[in-house]
Amino acid sequence: MHVVFVVPFLMEATLRFVRAAAALPGVALSIASQDAAAKLPAELAPRLAGYHRLEDAFDPAALVRAARDLGRRVAPVERLIGSLEQLQEPLAVACAELGLPGLGVTPARNFRDKARMKDILRARGLPCARHGLAGTPAAAREVVAALGFPVVAKPPAGAGAAATYRIDGAERLEQYLSRYPPRPGAPVLIEEFLSGTEHSFDSIAIDGRILWWSVSRYMPAPLTVLENPWIQWCVLLPRELDGYEDIRAAGAESLGALGLVTGMTHMEWFRRPDGSLAISEVAARPPGAQFTSLLSFAHDRDFYSAWARLVIEAKFVAPERRYAVGAAYVRGQGGGRVRAIHGLDVAQRELGALVVEAKLPAVGAVHPAGYEGAGYVILRHPETAVVEAALKRIVTLIRVELA
Repeated sequence: MHVVFVVPFLMEATLRFVRAAAALPGVALSIASQDAAAKLPAELAPRLAGYHRLEDAFDPAALVRAARDLGRRVAPVERLIGSLEQLQEPLAVACAELGLPGLGVTPARNFRDKARMKDILRARGLPCARHGLAGTPAAAREVVAALGFPVVAKPPAGAGAAATYRIDGAERLEQYLSRYPPRPGAPVLIEEFLSGTEHSFDSIAIDGRILWWSVSRYMPAPLTVLENPWIQWCVLLPRELDGYEDIRAAGAESLGALGLVTGMTHMEWFRRPDGSLAISEVAARPPGAQFTSLLSFAHDRDFYSAWARLVIEAKFVAPERRYAVGAAYVRGQGGGRVRAIHGLDVAQRELGALVVEAKLPAVGAVHPAGYEGAGYVILRHPETAVVEAALKRIVTLIRVELA
């Protein structure tokens, strides 16, 4: 089967999925990318059937041309796939034009446009944040007046908390509108600020039926991390999923309402202080921020390969969850380059036996912005309490000094 994998940029996080797809028996894999083929890792290049250089990986017409070009040069294309959030709608449009299977155009828009998504979920009586879409500053003020402070403002097609801001009062609202004035072609999504504990709900479905699901807990919410540069973010996947049946049911109904048939999804949701739940948003793609690695370690199953087999062959066998797993994201304060990393020797001595994967920033490297920081440490143990305590300990031990 000739499969074209759309990879806008040859980043290591995406290449993990590419390697998994290239390793599937009976698959001839080609890549369509904005990067030059010379940037491919040396070990991956010989495993590819073809390569097409794209001018714009998010243009459906460019994806159609790439598939037709590779179809002529290699073999007829039977699948056109991609793992990034921003690709799902362009891929759906291109697959519809080419007559290829995949997420439909309407479901892709339902998942990508977060305002549209919330309209659909609320119409079905599913719990999610109250919201409004504003195309002018005046409309934004009206939405905020209806919702009340605090609110969250973000792009309707955002991803990973990018350009997301909490607004606590009228002065902050005017500052936001002055800096990011909404307009009809670029509206802002304004929604109530959800309080409580933030989680993810990840799932895999085939033919509209959920075959597997998982829950993780954010420690704390990514927006809180963005607002407080001193906080290092953690994610915990408990081994036990008891007590999460309400989100399992709400998640399944949400995915059906949005039109998912076959695929992997990543939902973010909150457990409110009163115990009720509220859905924040859903994406029709595998999770980012090392979550796929966390799932792999929790189940002793390669979820990169599982995703590839799912989207290429529509096959998946649900594994047993064997461990609790967590990730601590190594994050420096401020900006600049990494000057030193402190506390590694103590962390290794106390917690080294729990570490299953780590990526630490190099001294001299530019520290990136965002809540994921410049590296991570993944821990695993059969007992959830052990992993949770270790995560809390490791973020007090490891400190990234910036200069």
